Amino acid sequence: MAWNEPEGNDRDPWGNRGKDTGPPDLDEVVRKMQEKLGKLFGGGKGSGGGGDSSPGENALTWGVLGVLLLALLSWEMVYRIDPAERGVVMRFGKYVTTLPAGPHIRFPRPIEEVVKVNVERIQTLTADSAMLTQDENIVDVELAVQYLIKDVQSYLFRISDPDVSVQRVTESAIRDIIGRSTLDFVITGGRAEIANDAQTLIQEVLDNYESGIEISSVNMQPAKPPEEVKAAFDDAIKAREDEQRKINEAEAYRNEVVERTAGEAARIRLESEGYKASVVSQADGEAERFNQLHTEYQKAPAVTRQRLYLEAMEQVMSESTKVIMDNKGSQSLMYLPLDKLIENSAGGSASGSRDATTDTLPYAPSIEDSLRDRRTGRGRVVR
Repeated sequence: MAWNEPEGNDRDPWGNRGKDTGPPDLDEVVRKMQEKLGKLFGGGKGSGGGGDSSPGENALTWGVLGVLLLALLSWEMVYRIDPAERGVVMRFGKYVTTLPAGPHIRFPRPIEEVVKVNVERIQTLTADSAMLTQDENIVDVELAVQYLIKDVQSYLFRISDPDVSVQRVTESAIRDIIGRSTLDFVITGGRAEIANDAQTLIQEVLDNYESGIEISSVNMQPAKPPEEVKAAFDDAIKAREDEQRKINEAEAYRNEVVERTAGEAARIRLESEGYKASVVSQADGEAERFNQLHTEYQKAPAVTRQRLYLEAMEQVMSESTKVIMDNKGSQSLMYLPLDKLIENSAGGSASGSRDATTDTLPYAPSIEDSLRDRRTGRGRVVR
């Protein structure tokens, strides 16, 4: 049976038997809280006439307050710095130190305050404006600058608004560089050089301001000439591209000719070195041969002289076109083969390299051929 049924004798578990079960009175709740706070801090009776609180209730209240105070202090005093962050500690508004990544314990506010700064986040800004070149032409230039924080103390306390400062320094630097450049250089091939010079100049100015900012990159978009002269500049760019193409073709032809000439020179050089080595080797061989002949001549002079004479005569007579026979007073006749003479005459006329004696008698038969012709009776008589 439920406690609030008619037969349940109104058994209220909260001790409200016989009372109205409507919402509690707000004034009664406030009065009870005032009584408890008065007992806690004053120790006397509350306005409701209640008695003194027991020591156990005071200890529990103090314990709860201590836990709450400890939690509040932990929330205010313990800081965790992420790896990409640095914590700037300010004591009564004055800079004290910079905290690295990790957990740290500092004094609670308002004594100290820790400001977390992300030093690895790359920030980007753009600068787009019409600028005047050295040759008094107007050009539209757009620049994208990326930077990050390298010194949090300087970044927070040296300049009032770092982002605005970077924007203004960028515009000033690019105007200075464009003002020292011609329009043709800015539009055609000077984009990379202008971006590098702008990055160097921006970094120098920011370092002089002690801004604590590091410029990581500067990218320049293609510059555009004014609309009134855009068509003429397009033609100029096309002409420059044609010029560069012709230059490249000429360079390729020059390289081909130079390489071919270098190859010919190398071939001639190698041939000359080979000829030199051949002559030197032949000379060395002849010298060695002469030394060996000299040694043999010392051992047997007569035999060596005879052998040298025979070798020399064999070498000389091997290329001769004449046959000389020593009959020593005999009346024998020497027959020359006509067919061989005719055959060799045709070959000698084609070559054209024989002397007058060779052309007259181009064929020199051997002794065996002469004897054979003599026996057979062929040939003509030569007296």
